[in-house]
Amino acid sequence: MTREGRRTGRDESEEERADRMWTELIQEVRVAQTGVQILFGFLLTVVFQQKYSTLPGAERTIYIVTVVLGACATGALIGPVSLHRLVAGRQVKPEAVRLAGRMTFVGLALLLATMASSLLLILRVATQGGLVPWLVAAVVAWYLVCWYGLPLWARRRRSNRPGR
Repeated sequence: MTREGRRTGRDESEEERADRMWTELIQEVRVAQTGVQILFGFLLTVVFQQKYSTLPGAERTIYIVTVVLGACATGALIGPVSLHRLVAGRQVKPEAVRLAGRMTFVGLALLLATMASSLLLILRVATQGGLVPWLVAAVVAWYLVCWYGLPLWARRRRSNRPGR
């Protein structure tokens, strides 16, 4: 618990830890849910616009893939809420937290794919330039750095400290 008189961790039971982790996870999911739901809602309206009927086959395919990815991301990011409702009071919170964390990770990966394909579609329709794939790749690289690279770097840096 302590090392040389300093606190090195939390003094909490497995259930208390699960409660804390659940609260933190739900706060994180709220942010992602809002973004994916707004994006998905916007995507659903595109098919009803006049310009949709003039889109070439490749853009229609990208659109369909984007909508399916958005639907999957929405499902994965709303999944933890359903999981909690179905298992509440059954003394399985630690397992539920782990499963919800996995659903959230998958949901974020699907959100990344949805955003990348949305950007690809928009840039292909808005421009005819050959830079589109490079721009999308650059944005995806930025997302990967922000969403995965920096958090993994911070985790690794923290776990590599002496005494850990």
